[in-house]
Order: sequence, then structure tokens, then C-alpha cells
Amino acid sequence: MIRFLKIAVFVTLVLPAQAWASFMTFEGSGSDAASITAVRDAFRSAVGGGIAAGANGSFGGLRREINWDGVPATASDPNNLAGNFFNSNSPRGLELSTPGTGFMVSANAGTASPVLFGFGSDLQAFSAQKLFTAVNSNITDVSFFLPGTSVAATTSAFGLIFVDVEASDTTRLEFFDQNGALIYSRFASAAGNQGLSFLGGIAGSGETIGRVRITSGLNTIVSNGVLGNPNDDLVVMDDFLYAEPGLARTVPEPSTLPLAAFGICFLVIAVQRRAWQGTEGYKG
Repeated sequence: MIRFLKIAVFVTLVLPAQAWASFMTFEGSGSDAASITAVRDAFRSAVGGGIAAGANGSFGGLRREINWDGVPATASDPNNLAGNFFNSNSPRGLELSTPGTGFMVSANAGTASPVLFGFGSDLQAFSAQKLFTAVNSNITDVSFFLPGTSVAATTSAFGLIFVDVEASDTTRLEFFDQNGALIYSRFASAAGNQGLSFLGGIAGSGETIGRVRITSGLNTIVSNGVLGNPNDDLVVMDDFLYAEPGLARTVPEPSTLPLAAFGICFLVIAVQRRAWQGTEGYKG
């Protein structure tokens, strides 16, 4: 009985560690777009879908991308971007939330609002010319849906481009399954002032990603040209890339796994006991 119990607990404890380790990480940083294009392209190839974009940022039904540049002026700086814009206006199966007051996409040149949120000496765009940020928060949560519906979905890969990461421990991605359990986390590499950093993860063993939390630096944008404080590093975002959202698989809650392990243990014991009854005349 003790031997079977050890096996069951071993399975319960080891599986989460294996799931974490199975994520494939794609990362790189540099001073300009050319310095991270190769790693961005490697991520694209690993996810699949080719290089030709279809409707609503779909690449062959395997990958979606958002580069923010098609967001209209009515949903750009100084106006806020609705969190469901990319599941409603342009249905790509992605919705945004934040503990802050909303989201903002930077303005095009020639409008009343200065480009790059008014911080042109600190920021640059990877794909010209718009950038993205949460407002009054450095946290952005990304949730997935069947595109154009309210049906919750999951993905198997997510990556993005950060702008102006100057410290290696302030900006990161955290991946959660559909039950809210953390399954992968990684800090973005520093690129220096105005630099670009790519960070992406692909689930390598069938894990499903229900939500991604993005932590962008330590500072916040309040409005064009206005920061939350004068001291901390400002980090914003450019292109999002992710595998086509699909229906979520049912995954046991982490708290139920020990019970499942014990159930397997007792089932094995019961089978063994029945075998003893048949072979030794055991009466119980």
C-alpha cells in the first residue's frame, strides 16, 4: 500500500514541473527592428501560418497578430481603446483588461496628439507607427475567446514586442491555464533606451493558455506626455502574436489532483486485494 501511495504523489508533484519546463522560449533584444526580426520570425515559424495576413490578422488559421496600426483615430490617443476591440470591432479572439483605467494606442503622425505617447526620445515602433499601453497601470491581462464570440478559448503560444526595457527584472510575461494556475513565467531581456525586446512562449506538451499577464516596467502612462512618476522606467508594447484560439480542454483543478492520486492508489489496492481473494481464498 505504501509503495502505491508514493507513486501517486510522485505523479501529482512532478507533472506541474514538467509542464513548466516544456515551454519553448523565444527571446531577443536590440537597438532597432532589425535586431529582433529574426527571433520574431522564428516564433512565427514555430507557431505556423505563413507570412501572408488574412482577415482580422489571421495567418492561415494557425496564428493571429495585432500590430495596432489599423486602430482608427477615434480609438487612439487621446481616446481610449476598448478592451474588447480585438474581439468585437476586429474579431481576433483576444480581449484586454487591467487594474488601471483603460488602454491607449498611440496617435498617427499629423494628428493633434504627439506620436509615441509624447515620449519620442524614449520610444520607437517596431512596425510603424503605433504603440500600445495600459493607462494608469503597468499590468495588462490578455484573455482568449473564439473570435467574435463570448466563448472562452485557450491558445498554445503568445509573444510580443516590448519597447524601452532598460532593466532585466521589471518586465515579464506570466502564462496561466484556464483554471488560473501559473504554468510559465519569463522576464524580458533589457534593450536599453528606445530599444526593442521580443519575448514569446510556446507550449511544448499540450498545455493550454487561458490568460497571459503582461507586466510592463515600473512606470505608467497617465496621458500623452504624462507619467505616473518621474523616476521609474517606462515600458510600452508593440506587436502581439499568438496561436489561433480554440476551445479549452478540461483540465483538473490543481486542488483535485491529490484526490485523484489517492483515488488511483485505492483503486490499485482494491484490484490487488481482489486478486488475492481469487488466488489464496482470502475471505476478508
